[in-house]
Amino acid sequence: MSMYSIEVKAEAIYVPAQSSPEQGRYVFAYTITLRNDGLLPARLLSRHWIITDADGSVQEVKGQGVVGEQPYLLPGEQYRYSSAAMISTPIGAMQGSYQMLCDDGQAFDAPIAPFRLSQPHLLH
Repeated sequence: MSMYSIEVKAEAIYVPAQSSPEQGRYVFAYTITLRNDGLLPARLLSRHWIITDADGSVQEVKGQGVVGEQPYLLPGEQYRYSSAAMISTPIGAMQGSYQMLCDDGQAFDAPIAPFRLSQPHLLH
């Protein structure tokens, strides 16, 4: 078991009520679950997202914490939050990393594996 290990799981859903396809606006809500699989407590300091649409346009989002918080996770603890992203095509992807700080002063990145943003029924 690693001293520093944060598992990240992501789920995304299309939000038709906030989207406007005729104006090239597709909104996706996503829920992230972080779990501290490491041996030491760690705090999420910041985030770095790379959001890509089907046309290859890339948005980079960097900022402090998530949804106004900098969660502190003890070993085995989970933290879950929801947010949203908007792209100009019905299909896209998100990936990135969380910048973490352990109680021993060690900083490390927790990778966010790519996950798909897709309007329902577009992919078979």
